[in-house]
Amino acid sequence: MSPRTKEQNEEIRLRRLEQIRKAAADVFLNKGPLLEIRDVAAQAGLGYGTVYHYYSNKGNLLYDLLWDALERAGGWLEASLEAPLKVPPEVPHVSASGEEPAGGHFGLADAADTGISAAAELGPVAAASVRLLQLWAEDHALYLLHKLAGEGFASLPEARSVPLSAAFRREVLAPFAALLETGCVAGGSTASGENATEPSYRLQRAEMLLAALVGCAALSLRRGKLHEEARDIVRLLKL
Repeated sequence: MSPRTKEQNEEIRLRRLEQIRKAAADVFLNKGPLLEIRDVAAQAGLGYGTVYHYYSNKGNLLYDLLWDALERAGGWLEASLEAPLKVPPEVPHVSASGEEPAGGHFGLADAADTGISAAAELGPVAAASVRLLQLWAEDHALYLLHKLAGEGFASLPEARSVPLSAAFRREVLAPFAALLETGCVAGGSTASGENATEPSYRLQRAEMLLAALVGCAALSLRRGKLHEEARDIVRLLKL
């Protein structure tokens, strides 16, 4: 059997890193900062020594996980406006009395009353919010990024939290603030220029909405229902 090439070794390394980071995000979702490397190894189905080879401490693992998530987070607004929104079918929920509440999982008003009965009827902010919630359901690292960003990445040392906060503000918060203000997302050089200088009140509004989405998503995410309940959360927040 011939030895692996340098390219094959690098492919294996990158695949292993992705596996470890995904497992770490899943563990952090349940255990928070109490997670240990052994927990990540068990979740990933890897040996402790294998995970330790890549990350000798959980601080480095969390830091890399967040930066990796940030690289994926920047384009979600454009994607949500360009691609058709996948809205899961309504799943009837029967109460203990045997009656189905009106308006979906949370017993909210009927979709016809709220104007969001289908993806085509969602406004740009609502559509982007539903898509973000769905992404969190699929990628727990993205949820963790937004959750910790709302806390100012306080669990990280200042030398790490400051650049991460600045990047999140530039890549995620400012474009979202622009969407809230104008109903559209600037692209290309405009996104990195004008969005970086969004007025503070717009950024605060975007921060508050993201924090509300994070809070509402937490329970659905832990129950494994976030993807199908994303639209109900948007209704609840009246977006």
